[in-house]
Amino acid sequence: MADQLLKQAQDLLEGQIDFEGQKTTELISTVLLVVSGLLAFIIGFTIQNIYVTLWVGLGGTALTFLIVVPPYPFYNKSPENWLPGGGIGAAGIEIDGKKIN
Repeated sequence: MADQLLKQAQDLLEGQIDFEGQKTTELISTVLLVVSGLLAFIIGFTIQNIYVTLWVGLGGTALTFLIVVPPYPFYNKSPENWLPGGGIGAAGIEIDGKKIN
């Protein structure tokens, strides 16, 4: 029971996402940061207050952080199946005429 809970906690905290999830997070972070930067500039320019500009930009950055950084399950929809470790895959490879085992 405790081992199962520990494994679930470990899986949750490790933050495993696949390559498509990385691509998605990059797109989301870029869009959110650009939108929040433009919004901060427009609001700050309209009000003529640099502090409001900085706080709106900081809020957009914090929102981006909360959306992108945690390893949500939808970032791991298509995980890669890696080959098992060990020397099985390297058998028979030759580099510069030398066989690697």
